[in-house]
Amino acid sequence: MAQHSNRETALKSLRLFGFLLSNARGTVIVMTLAGTLSGLCSAGVIALISRTLAHHSEPIYLLALGFAALAAGKIISTALAQLLLVRFSQRAILDLSLDICEKLVRAPLRNLEQRGTASIHATLTDDVSSIIWAVQCIPQLAMNVAVLIGCAAYLCWLSWQMFLTTACVCALGAAVYALLHARAFQRIHAARSARTKLFGHFRTLTGGLKELMMHRARREDFIRVEMRAAAEECRGANQAAAAHYSLAEGWVQGVFYALLGLLLFASAWIGHQSQAAITGYAFAMLYATSPLWSVIGALPAVSRGEVALEQLQQLGLLVREDSGPEASAPPRAAPVLDIRGAVFSYEDGQDHERGFTLGPLDFSIQPGELVFVVGGNGSGKSTFVKLLAGLYPPREGAIEIDGLPVTAANRVWYREHFSVVFADFHLFEGLLGLRSPALDSASKHYLSLLQIDHKVSVSDGRLSTTSLSQGQRRRLALVTAYLEDRPCYVFDEWAADQDPDYKEIFYRRLLPELRARGKSVVVITHDDRYFHLGSRVVKLENGRIVDNASQSGTQGSHARIAGGTA
Repeated sequence: MAQHSNRETALKSLRLFGFLLSNARGTVIVMTLAGTLSGLCSAGVIALISRTLAHHSEPIYLLALGFAALAAGKIISTALAQLLLVRFSQRAILDLSLDICEKLVRAPLRNLEQRGTASIHATLTDDVSSIIWAVQCIPQLAMNVAVLIGCAAYLCWLSWQMFLTTACVCALGAAVYALLHARAFQRIHAARSARTKLFGHFRTLTGGLKELMMHRARREDFIRVEMRAAAEECRGANQAAAAHYSLAEGWVQGVFYALLGLLLFASAWIGHQSQAAITGYAFAMLYATSPLWSVIGALPAVSRGEVALEQLQQLGLLVREDSGPEASAPPRAAPVLDIRGAVFSYEDGQDHERGFTLGPLDFSIQPGELVFVVGGNGSGKSTFVKLLAGLYPPREGAIEIDGLPVTAANRVWYREHFSVVFADFHLFEGLLGLRSPALDSASKHYLSLLQIDHKVSVSDGRLSTTSLSQGQRRRLALVTAYLEDRPCYVFDEWAADQDPDYKEIFYRRLLPELRARGKSVVVITHDDRYFHLGSRVVKLENGRIVDNASQSGTQGSHARIAGGTA
């Protein structure tokens, strides 16, 4: 068990350093080489001092020149490593954060949903900082490990018998230390999980601030019970990890001084050793104490970096989605979309969607068609939207665009065909990604049409405000979607919180305008009074299409019923 745990820890450390090299190869290599050179120079200094104090045959000026060269190398390499470290740390957090954000928006959506918003926030704050701290330990680790290796080589040269005794005792000490380190590593994992819970409570605090202000008992339960429990769990896990590391450090110190005492007072048991060898051993071992404690002190930071890297891997952020040759190609002007026998299912026990399966579905939409999708709560409408828009890949079946299968290689390109206003939409403060020179004038037209031009204006692609009511914010999201001018539009319950006047504008003016421009439009809605304006109505129940009728009462020629009738 202990060997397995140690092997896992070693593999995680290798993955951590491999990740660091892949993200900052040049700087990390130079810092490591500079630190190693500094450590070797330090080991050379101790060997030269010991040689000078003993009887030697070399001229004193050669020893003095060697001492000066080693000291200069130590000073210069240490200064170089520190300067590079400062330079690196100033930009590393920003670069790594932006890199993670880029990978975040390309990671599988389902992975991110399963992990939750709180975990993502913890990754962008806690985990990034932990990885940076691990990076900053590398030059010092390389320096101190080089010192220890140099001291070990010098000790072996002095007396191989004493070195074998030292190596056996160190192996025993290292085995016990590895066991204590593994236990501390487990507590670090627990502390990371507790911090994720705490981030979730922070999000609840800001999101439910008004409700907490209105109810004294609720806020007392939330802060004094819920938040305190998460904070106490985090504190307890951190304290337990620190206790294990302190115990491990104490054990190493005990082994070290026991070894030193053995060499000083029981050297006769090891074999006849010269006084010079014993003096050299004692001197070298005392010199090695500082780098040894530095290496031990850096291990908690490295361990936290390993945990942070594992969290990134679990979120799927370290592997980008494949981008095939069509990923950067422009969207097709008027594509035909086909879903053929597609199935998507949620894993049991992962979330509130336990075991829900959407499909098998057969669905098709032509340019210029307006399809209304209806269904009760839990029927699969939102999942259908994500499947259609390419956010969820089908587990079975296929999605095609103009007969071309959508795969991992072109899914990013496929998404570029859609403008979607989700039910839980997010409103950005600017019209990001839109480059049209007539952007401001076009946005003014739609703002006026939806009667929010007195609230919001657009200048150089920036919105004057997003501090609006929910209905006004949804109208502003609709404006953004229209300005994207993509071939396919999906609106998920857009009109649910709109006044009748705005519903009239949406259904009788804006949607027909999109159809006239040859757009494919899918609308999730319950407003049956407008169904006659569409091409057909698709009804979902329990994840299946149970009705797919055109407005003339016959089944649409471009959609096929899957799963039978209700």
